[in-house]
Amino acid sequence: MLDPTLFEVQSAGTGSWHVGSPPDPRSIAVADKNGIDITHQRGKHFSTYDFEIYDHIYVMDNSNYRDVVKLANSEAEKQKVSLILDTVFPNENVDVPDPYYGGDQGFDNVFAMLKDACEIIVSTINKEGLKK
Repeated sequence: MLDPTLFEVQSAGTGSWHVGSPPDPRSIAVADKNGIDITHQRGKHFSTYDFEIYDHIYVMDNSNYRDVVKLANSEAEKQKVSLILDTVFPNENVDVPDPYYGGDQGFDNVFAMLKDACEIIVSTINKEGLKK
């Protein structure tokens, strides 16, 4: 089992319109239903500094991928960036659907997709160990 004190997970957007705002109430409800408290999270804007402090940068869709890769200052930084659903659907470039257009069920569906992706990420780290 992974030691959670060895990891930092951060969420950031490529647009600034949600900076400082809490998550959508439907996201909070779905997370709570799954035993996760996100009520204290606030929107953050992705910055070039994130390349320095994070080993892996997972993005939700191809648009975010292009936006983040444009900010990279080196090939090594670009290599840190990948679509999160590539863990589930390798090399298929699948976007996480925007839950806002799927009604309340859209938030449950996106949570399930991201949970699957995160379980694969953790499993991969467990197999490969930390590379740092």
